[in-house]
Amino acid sequence: MGCRALLLLPFLSLGAATAIRTGLKTLGSLHLPTNPTSDPAITSRYSVFYFQQKVDHFGFSDTRTFKQRYLISDKHWKSNGGSILFYTGNEGDIVWFSNNTGFMWDVAEELKALLVFAEHRYYGESLPFGEDSFKDSQHLNFLTSEQALADFAELIIHLKRTIPGAESQPVIAIGGSYGGMLAAWFRMKYPHIVVGALAASAPIWHFEGLVSCGDFMKIVTNDFRKSGPHCSENIRKSWPAINRLSSTSSGLQWLTNTLHLCTPLTSADVSTLKGWITETWVNLAMVNYPYATNFLEPLPAWPIKAVCQYLKHHNVSDTVLLQDIFQALSVYYNYSGQAKCLNISQTSTRSLGSVGWSFQACTEMVMPLCSNGVDDMFEPYLWNLEKFSDDCFNQWGVKPRPHWMITLYGGKNISSHSNIVFSNGDLDPWSAGGVTKDISDTLVAVNIPNGAHHLDLRANTAFDPSSVLSSRLLEVKHIKKWIADFYGNAKLAGLSNF
Repeated sequence: MGCRALLLLPFLSLGAATAIRTGLKTLGSLHLPTNPTSDPAITSRYSVFYFQQKVDHFGFSDTRTFKQRYLISDKHWKSNGGSILFYTGNEGDIVWFSNNTGFMWDVAEELKALLVFAEHRYYGESLPFGEDSFKDSQHLNFLTSEQALADFAELIIHLKRTIPGAESQPVIAIGGSYGGMLAAWFRMKYPHIVVGALAASAPIWHFEGLVSCGDFMKIVTNDFRKSGPHCSENIRKSWPAINRLSSTSSGLQWLTNTLHLCTPLTSADVSTLKGWITETWVNLAMVNYPYATNFLEPLPAWPIKAVCQYLKHHNVSDTVLLQDIFQALSVYYNYSGQAKCLNISQTSTRSLGSVGWSFQACTEMVMPLCSNGVDDMFEPYLWNLEKFSDDCFNQWGVKPRPHWMITLYGGKNISSHSNIVFSNGDLDPWSAGGVTKDISDTLVAVNIPNGAHHLDLRANTAFDPSSVLSSRLLEVKHIKKWIADFYGNAKLAGLSNF
């Protein structure tokens, strides 16, 4: 579901910082196309509502409110003995997320579930200050995960008060990528409101001091290494090849023509070009699904294998290598054959709440990425918090608080919590910051071989590997236990008629 998940930091400098920006863009922007469209088969099954939310849940003098959008489907809901599956919306339009979270639609009948998709503040139509929401840091000051979780809590309380039959039913939080992080944190912070959470591809540990900043790029590299002979090796060789060819004006012209770029490449654009190519490889790792999709761009099944078909030659010249790189890039940007040229200033994730996410990445969602060029296929770059902080201040007038999320949500010290399933695919680079080992009997890791970014939250298809099918069955098993425990405890307490 959502993913690059997936984020945009356009203010970062070029070169190494561009690569860092690329990874951050990934967490949020994996999720949204430029113009989210509704699947008619799904759209006809949900209704759109708005709830008046407080702009600031944690102060008392600010009484301003805004309309939070949410979607509801009650097709399979049973007011007697049913459940509520609550999607914790992330950095984009909630309609797009509902259309791409087929898992919830697939299990709704089995769980007698009311489906609720809640839009995250500052994304989609849920803008606290309308067109001024992104005007400056003062208007963006209320864009935090804490405020978003409070929105979700208030919305659930409202639904239970206003929907007959919902007041005595268990709520399960479900989300993917940043939305998966929110689902896990929602259960941690509001255990009296949600009985459990399914956190898919949720890198809740991808913060400074918790995991190595280089693990992300190692997983991307391994995806390419496994997908074809010499594939990752040729990508690693492409960076110095680009540097050599771009050192002359004739080489720049040759690169422009060979890569079919929309605008002539200049020496000042070379870092942008390499950052754009880097981002492409990262995107492919996240959407390396076993069937054709148009999640970010129209792509074939197992797109990295398709890319690596063009990168299998050994010890070729710089010009041949870059011609192969163009063919590989075309799998991502021109699989449909409609593109007349490639625009290095644009990627498919630009439309995902990029402005809002760049602010979040500059305040609380500081997720370090780095590369050494040896254990991975990318140019070496270091994580430089001071430089990152300066760039954030230049863009937004704010400085990041890199350790706040650990203070707020506990980092790796979460064993006191319960009823959270953390799922991760081994092809997904964001699994580097995910929970991949059981912490307790009720904090469970579900690892999915051959699974890309939150593949388990996508709809069942005939092309799904057995690993994701069994993972979904296990996830439903845990959800059913939470529901049964809820009703069992309610009976004992005399709180319901069940």
